[in-house]
Amino acid sequence: MTLTLDHAREIMRAARAKGRELGLNPLSVAVLDAGGNLLAFEREDGAAPGRFAIAHGKAYGAVMLGMAGSAQMARAEAQPYFMAAVNGAFGGQVIPVPGGVLVRDSSGAVIGAVGVTGDSSDNDAAAALAGIVAAGLTGES
Repeated sequence: MTLTLDHAREIMRAARAKGRELGLNPLSVAVLDAGGNLLAFEREDGAAPGRFAIAHGKAYGAVMLGMAGSAQMARAEAQPYFMAAVNGAFGGQVIPVPGGVLVRDSSGAVIGAVGVTGDSSDNDAAAALAGIVAAGLTGES
């Protein structure tokens, strides 16, 4: 199974709806395929323009490492030199914090990742998970 543009659109719609439901700050949502390529991005009105790089970096780190943002953060805390090296290898594109959520298909294979930014990292992850579930997929935050 592959992550499609229709999946991405549903993920963004539902993630943003979850943000409104929870009263979060304006969110930005990036959806990447299994190769780390951008499928879609949305930035809500009022979100800072720099949020693209953050949303992309959260998703990019997740999909390229096969490791959700919370696991990346734990690794960065335990072995900062490793995550610094990884970030160097990926041109500084990795943002190792919650809000970078892996997307898995029904067999458990990673088919992409979602990056959400705009509120606290934990709230960003909750919004991403809500979007992934709404698209009928499984998320790992």
